[in-house]
Amino acid sequence: MAALLTAAAAADFPAEIVLVAANRPDAGGLATAREAGIATETVDHKPFGRDREAFEHALDARLAAHGIELVCLAGFMRILTPWFVGRWLGRLVNIHPSLLPSFPGTRTHERALEAGVRLHGCTVHFVEPEVDAGPIIAQAAVPVLPGDTPEMLAARVLVQEHGLYPRALALVASGAVRFVPGQPSGRAETSAAADTTPATLALSVPA
Repeated sequence: MAALLTAAAAADFPAEIVLVAANRPDAGGLATAREAGIATETVDHKPFGRDREAFEHALDARLAAHGIELVCLAGFMRILTPWFVGRWLGRLVNIHPSLLPSFPGTRTHERALEAGVRLHGCTVHFVEPEVDAGPIIAQAAVPVLPGDTPEMLAARVLVQEHGLYPRALALVASGAVRFVPGQPSGRAETSAAADTTPATLALSVPA
């Protein structure tokens, strides 16, 4: 979240961050947002008990009150209901610490090491009802090095997360990448001008 705030402070950034919302009153990001002059809202999920959709209706009302057009999840560790995802479909993005569709869920770095992959990384994607699923907007990869621990790998991935999320947000906010609905899943459509990936690009690590 702090990386998004920093990026959005630039005059030429195509999105304005106007609200930071949390489901925990003690979330550290709220203080960071206030220091940056950004409005904050807290919708504590605990009073709603097991009624996740009621919590989301309350959250949605706060988002509407601030005129929010695009929601970026950052450290929001709750599974969203189909109602909320459907309401924000194509306008709801998330970052995940793996190269999706590999290693959805938790313990991504441990699982990457256990699987013996040589490339790991992070993914920014449009959110769909299935957890850690949805059209991929952008990815960044890091090598898995001999002797890596989950903590060492996580630290290298985190550096990439802080750079990738602002770039992905800029792509979506500028219209360079858009969500195209489909069945059973939508897709991310990137404009030719925005995609500068060389056709010959290849990544390799020692065998």
